[in-house]
Amino acid sequence: MTRVWDAVVVGAGIVGAACARECAAVGLRTAVIDAAGVGGGATAAGMGHIVVMDDSPAQLALTRWSQQLWRELAPELPSEAEFESRGTLWVAADEEEMREVRRRQQLYASAGVPSEILDSRALAEAEPQLRRGLAGALLVQSDAVLYPPAAAAYLMREAIRMGAQMLPPQRVTALAHGRVSLDNGSQLSAGRIVNACGAGATDLLPQLPIRKRRGHLVITDRYPGFVHHQLVELGYLKSAHSIALDSVAFNVQPRQTGQLLIGSSREFGAEDATINHALLRAMIERAESYLPRIGNLQAIRAWTGFRAATPDKLPLIGPWPGDATFCLATGHEGLGITTSLATARLVAAEITGKASEIPAAPYFPARFLDASRLAPAATLYGEAVRG
Repeated sequence: MTRVWDAVVVGAGIVGAACARECAAVGLRTAVIDAAGVGGGATAAGMGHIVVMDDSPAQLALTRWSQQLWRELAPELPSEAEFESRGTLWVAADEEEMREVRRRQQLYASAGVPSEILDSRALAEAEPQLRRGLAGALLVQSDAVLYPPAAAAYLMREAIRMGAQMLPPQRVTALAHGRVSLDNGSQLSAGRIVNACGAGATDLLPQLPIRKRRGHLVITDRYPGFVHHQLVELGYLKSAHSIALDSVAFNVQPRQTGQLLIGSSREFGAEDATINHALLRAMIERAESYLPRIGNLQAIRAWTGFRAATPDKLPLIGPWPGDATFCLATGHEGLGITTSLATARLVAAEITGKASEIPAAPYFPARFLDASRLAPAATLYGEAVRG
């Protein structure tokens, strides 16, 4: 039997949940399907850093807008979502990185993003556990943190309250031209299908220019007050956001529970969830180089997850050329939590034909269409690196 919907969202991570909520909010008969239920995949594995990033003007526009949407939504979030305006300290190790601090502060000011430059003394006062001798930092006050699985669950509850239906867990085997095929032999029919499967999006559309990028995280026991802000090294922008190299970078987040999340790593070519102990050790050593006493804390768990990376570090949001029923909401790499709400707005605008609040074209999958027909994603990455 075939069931008919205005929109079927495939994938119930935080991006899919946000898309379902937005589609239902604009009056679309919406269904959501995921083999594992709500808030799995990268949503369950990620840090939950709601952060403005500026690798490109399009990335800055999307992350800034989505952060504003999160802040508007924050009063409605349940306590278990643990939303907090922690702010981010982008830590500069030397004068070269302080020049980057000043550049970013000017750029953020032009985009209406509040920030403040801290010198070495002010940084030490703000975060006494950091090693002495650091040059300073950029404090971005509007950045926040939340617990992604609980936030995704809330978004899905809201979608259902607005009329969306969460279908029983079922694996999708194919989707195209308004039909979603399930592994039990049944089909769903929809005016629009949204592929929000994250790193698994290529299982249903292999020609997508997406590569899985594995990351590690560690969580400690409870140490309230050990650090107060999200702490990220300025070198993160060069190492963790390289589109070709494996890397580690200092990235530590305090949680409401008093625990610390320690990251981060990025690794191509890994297809399973096993821990790369050498990379994990390098990640911890990197954290100790900034927070010398963090190695004395008790870690209680380590895990991995997969980011969906694109060659230009921008997500794939919008129509898939050649199939008017098909829409993408994937390829967010490490920014899916941050950009989920803005992604959902863009998807709903595309489906309803309404104007979006920011230009949508930079995120359209069509920017890779010709190249993806001619070459696999790995080749696209090689060309991007050489470029």
